[in-house]
Amino acid sequence: MLPVVALVGRPNVGKSTLFNVLTRTRDAIVADVPGLTRDRQYGFGCVGPIPFVVVDTGGLVENPKGIETQMRAQTERAVAEADRLILLVDGRAGLTPQDDFVAREIRKSGKPTTLAVNKAEGLDLDLVAADFHALGLGDPLGISASHGQGCEELMAYAFAGLKPEGVEPADPASEGVRIAIIGRPNVGKSTLVNRLIGEERVIANDQPGTTRDSILVPFEREGRKFQLIDTAGMRRRARVEDVIERASVAKTLQAIDEAHVVILVVDAHDTVSEQDASVLGVALQRGRALIIAINKWDGIPGEQREDIHRQLALKLDFVPFAPLHFISARHGTGVGELMQSAVRAYEAAMREMPTKALTRALEHALTVHQPPLVRGRRIKLRYAHQGGRNPPRIVIHGNQTTSVPDAYTRYLANIFRKTFDLFATPVVVEYRTDENPYDRSRKARRAPRPKAR
Repeated sequence: MLPVVALVGRPNVGKSTLFNVLTRTRDAIVADVPGLTRDRQYGFGCVGPIPFVVVDTGGLVENPKGIETQMRAQTERAVAEADRLILLVDGRAGLTPQDDFVAREIRKSGKPTTLAVNKAEGLDLDLVAADFHALGLGDPLGISASHGQGCEELMAYAFAGLKPEGVEPADPASEGVRIAIIGRPNVGKSTLVNRLIGEERVIANDQPGTTRDSILVPFEREGRKFQLIDTAGMRRRARVEDVIERASVAKTLQAIDEAHVVILVVDAHDTVSEQDASVLGVALQRGRALIIAINKWDGIPGEQREDIHRQLALKLDFVPFAPLHFISARHGTGVGELMQSAVRAYEAAMREMPTKALTRALEHALTVHQPPLVRGRRIKLRYAHQGGRNPPRIVIHGNQTTSVPDAYTRYLANIFRKTFDLFATPVVVEYRTDENPYDRSRKARRAPRPKAR
């Protein structure tokens, strides 16, 4: 097992910046705003003598109120899980009563702790460190997380006496089915994540915008590994004004891009809005397998349910292949079936389709419904082969392929989806025009023309 290191400290001392340096990523949102990090954020450490798991935490405050109480609980869980702790303090601000409070809490854990004085570039460390000796955590180490200075030495000091066990860090994005949970603010995404893993892993609160980062949550279900990505609520771009919210939206887009399956969570009480369709459209553009979860369904009166079904059919008609699941994340109703669909969608998105079988399906489609005439000439589609996965990409070769109508492309996509059970996933159909050996003026093929349907 890799050793686990938790980064702790009061708000706004640079924990997320250090997390990004140690993981050599930009997974944690960084801004000069106290309390930005709320949930535990895990990553694989790449800096120092041995591989490790690093946990970014929210700032500890002495008298938490509201959501700060949940942030503190998240930090306490990270401390309990950790093998080593790094207490980060701000060298330019000096010792504060909050630092003293965090140090007292850490000492209660009994975990080996390293004291790191951040933002120490250009300062006399001996002079700056003098105050921090009062915390009783040994000699402070000066670092600059924003410049990456002193981080190698920090991790070497933190792991002193701990020998590597020959375990190489794994890429969390490569393990299991990656599922991004997306939707508007306050529709129950974090509640769904907690329900799926059976614990309060991420903060779930009635306050909109509780989740700011994209939180990666690995877990196993029925012997299969998953990587859940809890994302910040997405609104229409014109509504996004706050700098932090823009960063959160960027993280959500990144999560969609890295996912195998995207689950759009909709609040049944708010019905379907343009924002829901917009968020779903982003996932469709990236070609991800799509599932729609209508949350809080248990609180909808029977007479209203038919109206909601009609709204869904009307406003989400551009993704007819996306299955609908009516669930209650709070009570667990329908959540098991939702995960079964997610597994089936993943298998469809990653399916291998032999060239012979694809060409046979194409020939069957041509037999049932021929392409239209173009200027008196018939479009000829000769054979098909697979050009990629996630989403399934099918490349069709023939003549006059640039003239294939969109309606016929949708027809072919539906044939391939039915033939190969491409459940819940868009199908990208790409055409290539074969070179005419008698037309010496055209030596190069026309550029591919992909269409997702």
